[in-house]
Amino acid sequence: MFKNLSTWQKGVYLAFLTALISGGANFFNKLSMSVVGKSAYQYTTLKNVVVALVLLLIVISPKMLTKLRQLTKKDWRNLILIGIIGGSFPFLLFFKGLSMTSAVNASFVHKTLFIWVAIIAVPFLKEKLSKLQMGALGLLLIGNFIFNGFKGFTFGYAETIILIATIMWAVENVIAKITLKNVDAIVLAWARMFFGAVVLVGYLALSNQLTGIMTFNFSQISWVFLVSLFLLGYVITWYSALKRAPTTVVTSILVLASPITTFLNCAFISHQLSSQKIWGFVIIIFAIILFLKLRVKIKFQQGELRRDYV
Repeated sequence: MFKNLSTWQKGVYLAFLTALISGGANFFNKLSMSVVGKSAYQYTTLKNVVVALVLLLIVISPKMLTKLRQLTKKDWRNLILIGIIGGSFPFLLFFKGLSMTSAVNASFVHKTLFIWVAIIAVPFLKEKLSKLQMGALGLLLIGNFIFNGFKGFTFGYAETIILIATIMWAVENVIAKITLKNVDAIVLAWARMFFGAVVLVGYLALSNQLTGIMTFNFSQISWVFLVSLFLLGYVITWYSALKRAPTTVVTSILVLASPITTFLNCAFISHQLSSQKIWGFVIIIFAIILFLKLRVKIKFQQGELRRDYV
């Protein structure tokens, strides 16, 4: 089935998978942080180190080592930059904010990522957006806001630092899109987590918080490993999707993670699902489908799949 899909279509499917993983990750991260009860900085650093080590085991395989040797100095500079901009400081900001607000609020702010990516991608990646496509993106934002609820959403300090982290991730995604032209998605995922983890560990050392990681008990570490699996799945599927499809497409699909987080919260925490959330979800689905329909026309030229952007 998937063998017959175009590269662009595979990217779209991977983006939907990423949204599913991200929605679950936001819910379980919030739950995990309340159970673990440690500093948000210690929590996110340990989680990211675990993922970085798992990805390291993958990239030191013979096949991946060959790809590492083929990297240019420019590739390495971009990978280190991605680790700093996307794999370190935004995590500190995001999880600090998450510890201070609800998973739903955090998920909503993070899922405005597609707006910031669209703003940056047009001038730097030359991704074209028509007025109808921008209208679809606006509808997507409205649907996400309706879903989360006007009364339930507040914008304070926690949401502000999450927004800063989101904008940093938007910049990272544009750099990653350029880098992925010559770099394997798994290699980029490893670099992002590895170099980011180095910065995070350094931050804990400078702030005298590093020794606190050694006090995690078995139960706390088990929760960290659980959410690390979500993060591992996220970075692998995300960069694989980003390599195959335009940034505006994959980040728009990622908005679905916000309803997924809320559905999980309704199922296990609040046990309530209002009609407003249902309508918001319908608008989100419609906006994503509309954007995908408008976003690309598939043409075949000289026996190869060609992407012509509307």
